[in-house]
Amino acid sequence: MSEPLRFVYPVDGEDFMSAGTASTDMKRVLRQLGFGTEVIRRAAIAMYEGEINMVIHAHGGTATVEIYNDRIEMILADSGPGIPDIDLAMSEGYSTAKENIRELGFGAGMGLPNMKKYTDGMEIETEVGKGTTVRMTVKTR
Repeated sequence: MSEPLRFVYPVDGEDFMSAGTASTDMKRVLRQLGFGTEVIRRAAIAMYEGEINMVIHAHGGTATVEIYNDRIEMILADSGPGIPDIDLAMSEGYSTAKENIRELGFGAGMGLPNMKKYTDGMEIETEVGKGTTVRMTVKTR
């Protein structure tokens, strides 16, 4: 592929049932393109965690996937409240999820740590009151 394949998915911030749509479709496409199971697993986990974070904390956003021969790039952008303290948010178990979200089984504080764990690179740009953009890369070779 000289030009990347690009997919853009809206993430509905009001619907936990549709969270995971982007990661599921991305998995399907990566399988069809013949990527290895470990690459697919890592990318899907990172994407799913990002989608859930956008639903819980940012009322939705947009997930963009760009597939190259040597890497998969995922860009998750929202116009939510932003992250006041990235270092704290990256701590395993830290969560600002409300109790009703935790009762659903979400908001355990593993989203950002897992996104970092399962990718080869992750950058977070955030501004309080404006939103957050997370860029993740999974190498395919």
